[in-house]
Amino acid sequence: MKPQDLPADTLIIGLLSISDRASSGVYVDEGLPALTAWLGKALVSPFRVIERLIPDEQPVIEQTLIELADQERCHLILTTGGTGPARRDVTPEATIAVATRQMPGFGEQMRQISLNFVATAILSRQVAVIRELADHAALIINLPGQPRAVQETLEGLRGADGTQRVAGIFAAVPYCIDLIGGPYVQTNADIVKAFRPKSAIRLSGETKK
Repeated sequence: MKPQDLPADTLIIGLLSISDRASSGVYVDEGLPALTAWLGKALVSPFRVIERLIPDEQPVIEQTLIELADQERCHLILTTGGTGPARRDVTPEATIAVATRQMPGFGEQMRQISLNFVATAILSRQVAVIRELADHAALIINLPGQPRAVQETLEGLRGADGTQRVAGIFAAVPYCIDLIGGPYVQTNADIVKAFRPKSAIRLSGETKK
């Protein structure tokens, strides 16, 4: 189905797993299934997922991000892998290369969350950006490479009593998509509660003015 054939309120999400070994068949990619499963639990509004599995090649990453944003008309693109300090880790560079604006708060919060679990979180170079066209915009976020770390980053950190200790980054994603002209995204508060100012919260059935 083409993007223009989807209902207007459908969130189109690009999922991009970046790994030399997984893309060449050395091992089975775990990032894409884990992300798809998490989104299925976290989102209660309609969405469509478009998946890509590619190697750690900066030109290929850039081309794929552009395809997902410009041609597939994704509102949100989540990448996994390639954000460390190794020479083949070029996901942040590719992401910045296709950006029109950077969103540094996402990277700052991702490292803050991960530091609660591993000291090596300071080695992470994840970034988030916006890619803008004349009539469309996409939020692109680099996530960690391990499925468990992805979930921790998206959901945040909860205490033993279930209360939120550190907010996950996905809490800010729906409002960001609002601001760049995307569909109104609603989440399952048991997984991650979306934050919006009171003035931006819509009642059930209310459409954008």
